[in-house]
Amino acid sequence: MNMLRKHWYDIGGFLSVLVLIFIVLKFKTLSHYQLLMWLSLVSLFLHQLEEYRIAGTFPGMLNTVMFKSDLPDRYPLNTNTALLINVMVGWSSYFLAAIFAERVVWLGLATIAVSIGNAIAHIVVFNVRGKTLYNAGLVTSSLLFVPCTYFFFFVVSSEHLIKLSDYLIGIPLGIFLNVVGVLKFIKWMADRNTNYAFEQRNLLTRDRRN
Repeated sequence: MNMLRKHWYDIGGFLSVLVLIFIVLKFKTLSHYQLLMWLSLVSLFLHQLEEYRIAGTFPGMLNTVMFKSDLPDRYPLNTNTALLINVMVGWSSYFLAAIFAERVVWLGLATIAVSIGNAIAHIVVFNVRGKTLYNAGLVTSSLLFVPCTYFFFFVVSSEHLIKLSDYLIGIPLGIFLNVVGVLKFIKWMADRNTNYAFEQRNLLTRDRRN
């Protein structure tokens, strides 16, 4: 389990390659909506990879900038919480939205709402609060989440795939996933004495021990 806490995002990076291979092999048989949902899943994998591996400083940034933590390596976000939120909530919802595709457009809308929430947080909130021009997750939010959001609404409207019931279910569910599935979950599982601490590379430079 500890291995998963340290490498779930690396596994996600590997899975993104597998999904892209699947897309190439099935490209001719995938509907526009199916293609979009699979690409949305890939965007999530790559976004998490930027946050926790490539740039890697998302945990420290979140704890320091958003929660003013004096223990940025473990409070309130820790490695166990990150695993549960990103894999159980994130991977499962985006994967199911791709698998069931047009049959559950409301779930696709909910995941897009999560992508929108991430984009707003990384492009605006984190930079304003942290007084920065870049934060871990900004690039994938801008280059992947934003286009996926645009094309989602373009596809579902132009192909008449979305109904009023999808909005009535999908929007509240998306808000629930953003607020409860992420923010509230972090607070509920916060533990100043936890042993599930992030590595020093996951912290902002100023917070790292020499």
